[in-house]
Amino acid sequence: MKIKGPWSEADIDRYLTSAVIPMRLSALGGSGWPVVLSLWFRWRDGALWCASNPQSRIVALLAQDNRCGFEIAGDAPPYRGVRGQGKATLDRYDGVVELQALIERYLGPEETSFSRWLMARSAGEVAIRIEPVRLMSWDYTARMNG
Repeated sequence: MKIKGPWSEADIDRYLTSAVIPMRLSALGGSGWPVVLSLWFRWRDGALWCASNPQSRIVALLAQDNRCGFEIAGDAPPYRGVRGQGKATLDRYDGVVELQALIERYLGPEETSFSRWLMARSAGEVAIRIEPVRLMSWDYTARMNG
């Protein structure tokens, strides 16, 4: 894996482990144009993990071409984050387990009406594992604190 930018691999690992914001994920559409969407993610074992409905467009696109791009960055200053390219693997067996882990990460351990709704429609949920090929960090904290 190639790494560029001001952060070390350990810095990137800490950021991706602690950032509880959606990941922007892009895949190539049938027309050849990129399709970009946001998904919850978690960083585990050197890969980005997310989950999606088996009929979702992103699952269909990644099944056709597993190359993807991604960005994990907040919308408020100071601007910093990680972007990259990777190869996705679809796992139709661990999707519900991954969805449950994502619900706990983003919504907390307490059951809510939203978490119940998500789990009620989780049959066949697909886990998406993205193995980064390239990672690039940026951090404008020092520049913006000026």
